[in-house]
Amino acid sequence: GTHTASTAAGAVVYNASYYGLARGAAKGGSPSSRLAVYKACSMVGCASSNILKAIDDAIDDGVDVISISIGISSIFQSDFLSDPIAIGAFHAHQRGVLVVCSGGNDGPDPNTVINSAPWILTVAASSIDRSFQSRILLGNGAGNLVKGTAINFSNLTRSKLYPLVFGGDVAAEFTPVNEASNCYPGSLNEEKTAGKIVVCVDGDPTVSRRVKKLVAEGAGARGLILVDEDEIGVAFDSGSFPFSEVGTRAGNRILTYINSTRAPSATILPSRTVDSFKPAPVVAYFSSRGPGGLTESILKPDIMAPGVGILAASIPAADVASLPRGKKPSSFAIKSGTSMACPHVAGTAAFLKSVRSRWTPSMIKSALMTTATTTSNVGKKDITSSSGARASYHEMGAGEISPVRAVDPGLVYETTTRDYLLFLCYYGYKQHLISSVSGTSFTCPSNSTDALISDLNYPSISIPKLDPTRPPRAVTRTLTNVGPANATYAAAVDAPADLAVKVSPGTLLFSEVSTRASYEVSFDVRAAAAGKGYRFGSVTWSDGAGHSVRTVFAVNVVV
Repeated sequence: GTHTASTAAGAVVYNASYYGLARGAAKGGSPSSRLAVYKACSMVGCASSNILKAIDDAIDDGVDVISISIGISSIFQSDFLSDPIAIGAFHAHQRGVLVVCSGGNDGPDPNTVINSAPWILTVAASSIDRSFQSRILLGNGAGNLVKGTAINFSNLTRSKLYPLVFGGDVAAEFTPVNEASNCYPGSLNEEKTAGKIVVCVDGDPTVSRRVKKLVAEGAGARGLILVDEDEIGVAFDSGSFPFSEVGTRAGNRILTYINSTRAPSATILPSRTVDSFKPAPVVAYFSSRGPGGLTESILKPDIMAPGVGILAASIPAADVASLPRGKKPSSFAIKSGTSMACPHVAGTAAFLKSVRSRWTPSMIKSALMTTATTTSNVGKKDITSSSGARASYHEMGAGEISPVRAVDPGLVYETTTRDYLLFLCYYGYKQHLISSVSGTSFTCPSNSTDALISDLNYPSISIPKLDPTRPPRAVTRTLTNVGPANATYAAAVDAPADLAVKVSPGTLLFSEVSTRASYEVSFDVRAAAAGKGYRFGSVTWSDGAGHSVRTVFAVNVVV
């Protein structure tokens, strides 16, 4: 809670660092905001009643934004009207309060995003242009430095090298080689491991890096090198124990060295901060992905924000044994997760509310989504996922948050409580349940069907089923002018070659501030032979005066 609270609204602290790493000025997203904190969880978990009570208390206290870095595994998520966060967030929207939630850490598998109700702003996690490098020095002469990733405060130096072994070569008696190569508990032979640096691979995600570190340390190893292509982007804090993580290519180089040398040796150097790291941002491997969650007719997550290697305030550790050797407890910590990304967005939303005090939650949400960026710091190339492939909108939502641009979006989508009540009708809930949860006497239309969910006036578009044998699928959206009067916007479409996307009309005129205008987007498959699966693209409205309102879409072609 301390970490996320300071990320959202912490005051400026100069020369902040985690034992020298990530040194600089630390500041929350909206340091001038007043902060209210509500306890909803304990050591045994987060009771539904406590979550609802915390949200209701925040609403009654008159807050403008609620940041919730809480969630359960996507496997166990409840439906919208059984989920305390979704129910509480609905009440908050009714009272003009924006709720921002973490999207979950079950990636990179699809269909894992949580907190996906349309009235919630759901956040994915990205890396930043900073890395924590723990270099490995091999004992084979020139070109022997391998760049690894970790947060370690070991006392090893270049002046002394240690025997280097592969975990599979030092397996305990009666232990399969593959278990020792993965550093399974009890898999390493202590006599063969003691005093050596061990190389293990991460072929089993059910055994965490922390467990592998404890296994190597318990067997008397002098250090651990872990080969893992996915987690390398998220620095693991090993304290004083020498640890470094490398990708497959570097790992193969190290293993080749071991197998081709009579007496391989190495050392692991303490971590250092690397700024201006490229590429960034990158979708974090752990960040939960869409489509859906509970419905594929709403594109989730909504947006992406920094959630990897985030320095923020923290309660000093009470367990001295967990501290780096010889260090005092720190008031800062470096953490990763969508829980860290969420308060970045919540803080930005609070900042927007302070500047645009009359904006509703949906207007703030729209401004953040339609101004998000999809390019990285590598020559304006597309943002990628941890695998190196171009990131889809199911991974990063509308893109990486761009706070400055969100202040002046030009146009916004307004999604009302009535729209969300219609969503519940279309989703299939019974009338009495909707009335009970919402506290209204709203009546569902007789033609309610889940096919209408895509017509919700949402800042993104998701079509879960586009059949090439049927007529084009059309949806309507309405934009509200929050920029200058007498503004004319023209539409531009970015779509894959086999998807026909038409916008009508192609030009929108806004004569006054707060004027509304609607448009229709139709989707069709250009060739019946087009393969099945999701297509991604965007519709961007531009006024030629600096405003670009981008609406991303995901369309699933079924054949």
